[in-house]
Amino acid sequence: MEIAQKSIKFLTIAIIALFSATFFASEIDKETGHQNDDGRVNTGEEVKAYIKHHLKDSHDFSLFSYTSDDGERKHVGFPLPVILWTSEGLVTFMSSEFHHNDDGHVIVEKKGLKFAKIHSKIYELENGATSVSFDEAHHATNAAKVLDFSITKSVVGILFAGFLMLLAFSKLAKQYKTRQVPKGFSRVLEPLVIYVRDEIARPNIGEKKYKKFMGFLLTVFFFIWILNLLGLTPLGFNVTGQIAVTVCLALFTMVIYMFNGSKDFWAHTLWMPGVPYILRPILAVIELAGFILIKPFSLLVRLFANITAGHFVVMSLIALMVTMKDAFGPVASTGMSLVLALFIMIIEILVAFLQAFIFTMLSSLFIGMAVEEHEHH
Repeated sequence: MEIAQKSIKFLTIAIIALFSATFFASEIDKETGHQNDDGRVNTGEEVKAYIKHHLKDSHDFSLFSYTSDDGERKHVGFPLPVILWTSEGLVTFMSSEFHHNDDGHVIVEKKGLKFAKIHSKIYELENGATSVSFDEAHHATNAAKVLDFSITKSVVGILFAGFLMLLAFSKLAKQYKTRQVPKGFSRVLEPLVIYVRDEIARPNIGEKKYKKFMGFLLTVFFFIWILNLLGLTPLGFNVTGQIAVTVCLALFTMVIYMFNGSKDFWAHTLWMPGVPYILRPILAVIELAGFILIKPFSLLVRLFANITAGHFVVMSLIALMVTMKDAFGPVASTGMSLVLALFIMIIEILVAFLQAFIFTMLSSLFIGMAVEEHEHH
């Protein structure tokens, strides 16, 4: 039975890696403007452009693309709502109106205004302009960015992760009301909840105060873990690889430990006892910089950099079937690409858990430092 379960897990990982490779080989970086006439990724520059685009957020889901018998490029996916605050107020439409274009050549007209999408950012053209003008650095000269509240791919990933957590933990909480030992999938969640409580919260925050912060620690642990796992699927999620997301998570942690800091914490931070008075203001600035800037920065950069690097490595290895085709032939390059991608995918599954654990562990450590009560003699 155990061997069969391990075999199923291995096959699942292999299928995910195979699908990812297949989608990469068939999809085109149609939005960067760096592609062949038939829309295929064949050169190193096109591979780099594709990976760069994959790491960004987008206004639609594009699963794969192909060229029809008539030579027309077809895109398989689905659009997402575009919600903009413009010079004339709120404007909404579906992202399909951009026709997968990301270089500013497709203009969308709504409420007398014209919009273009350039490098995943939406711009409003100046009055009277019919097309986007660019300078030498390919920056728009006759258009300005608008406030973008669109439901992007990352937003969908966040909402999906939140829905899964709400569904799973609601069921777990309901079972605890009627039975001591949960059943089904809730039995898988229980050891993880206990692990966060006994191995992260209690040792770092303390027996007296850990319960107050368990809700946040459990939420951030499972939220990051689920999003990291979603990032390994062929759907192209890279939510925790978006700097804005990791900044928000780090800010949540900072706000929690700053507003829950004990009197001893603020006394030792702003007017450190046992230190010469002339040094106390200097140390107060250093301590405040540590809690306000350095600690949140370490949280957000570690998560962002590790997840982004993991995606980059996986996509680069999958790209070997393209870049090494001339040297080793299509069969050998594809086989080498799949084997290496499968190996890295297994490691990335471990990294997905590890990064969730590290973020939660450091968050609990920072909270514990803030709420700790010092014994006075």
